[in-house]
Amino acid sequence: MHILLVICHPNQESFTHAIADQVIKGAQSKGHTVKVIDLYRDGFNPVFTSRDWEQFEGVPMPDDVLEQQRFVEESDAVFLIFPIWWYQMPAVMKGWLDRVWSAGWCYKSERDPEGSLLSHRPCTVFALAGATSRQLDRWGYDKQIHHLWRYGIFGYCGFEPLRITILDDCSYPEGGKHAKHLQTAFQAGENIGHDPEALPGIKPFLDKGLNIRGDRYVEG
Repeated sequence: MHILLVICHPNQESFTHAIADQVIKGAQSKGHTVKVIDLYRDGFNPVFTSRDWEQFEGVPMPDDVLEQQRFVEESDAVFLIFPIWWYQMPAVMKGWLDRVWSAGWCYKSERDPEGSLLSHRPCTVFALAGATSRQLDRWGYDKQIHHLWRYGIFGYCGFEPLRITILDDCSYPEGGKHAKHLQTAFQAGENIGHDPEALPGIKPFLDKGLNIRGDRYVEG
């Protein structure tokens, strides 16, 4: 498989980058190739402008967006790796999604669109949280994040099957879970496309009339 790995963190020495390195090593150990998009290092412009808005009038996207879309089209699987800041993905990551996953290419610009125009490709999301599992569970933030991303964002991106994993307690390596998370990342690279715990996108649930409440179908 050819894997597209998108990483978003300004510090090249961060634990986020260490997780990405383990994913790459795991994937390459199985003979997969990996294309890395480092949004900060590559200087991707995340600002959605009036020029981007022209997608809704059928105007082709700018060249930098078309390049990113080509990287997606060439991939058989995707990894998205980023920290959670203020219980959200970083603005640069959100801007990449805003600009690259455009109407007419990713989804139909119509009332009540469902699903994606893109062919299905497995995706694993690693979101690194400084919060502990106790903090995430206390107010149900983990479940809310899963629900919002799965059905409000990635359900329109052709990411199927999809695994969203929140790696908790990443800010303090001493006595934390760094070693476990690194092993998880390596194994995810090995297993991409063959992950028994990854879940299908929203459409199969709708077709089968299954309940998709936020407290259901959430992996750890």
